[in-house]
Amino acid sequence: MTLIPLLTLPSTLDYVAVGLLFLAWAGTGWIVEHPPASRPSVTTLMVAYRRSWMQEFVLRNPRLFDAAVVNSLRQGTAFFASACMIAIGGGAALIGNPERLHGLASDLTLPAGTSMLELKVLLVLFFVGAAFLKFVWAHRLFGYCEILMAAVPNDPEDPEAYPRAAQAAGINITAARSFNRGLRAVFFAMAALGWLLGGLALILTTLATICVILRAEFASASREVIMGRDPGRR
Repeated sequence: MTLIPLLTLPSTLDYVAVGLLFLAWAGTGWIVEHPPASRPSVTTLMVAYRRSWMQEFVLRNPRLFDAAVVNSLRQGTAFFASACMIAIGGGAALIGNPERLHGLASDLTLPAGTSMLELKVLLVLFFVGAAFLKFVWAHRLFGYCEILMAAVPNDPEDPEAYPRAAQAAGINITAARSFNRGLRAVFFAMAALGWLLGGLALILTTLATICVILRAEFASASREVIMGRDPGRR
């Protein structure tokens, strides 16, 4: 019976792959949030719509629709935060039970020792933890947005109406930015799972994740619709 060694050090390929993963995480976030003026991302395009929403909110009566929309956004962030908590708990339990982790490595014939597998699981948990924090903060910000919206006067002629609506829009945009960052962290947590199969697999899953995110933000059918184009004519 061949035992997997308890101590395995990362190879040069592992260091390169993990470095690429973090660089991709930071780089895609920057590109999505600061795209070229000639090619805005879906994230930046939605900023204008969120501001327009709050402008229309001032004139809408009753405002039950707006409250329902914000509530659905909060429910979405709560769902993802709860899912991240479950994933963190499962990963922590796995790391806390070396025998089970060793057995899992043996069953899946993963090319690493127990200590190395713990490191790989920790990498996944890092991104899941980052996503959890972003989702929790987004949930709180959407709550702030609801309060600011409730403070907007019902009279459009009130001098405080549009300034407060603009404040609500700003908080809404900030909440959405945090939510999107949480989603990207989830994507890269999935990419980090590739490391379980080795450094080369991690590089491939990282590149695939970059393509998925950039396509969704810059070349998707939904982007064409948001820009007022017919996606069927692409």
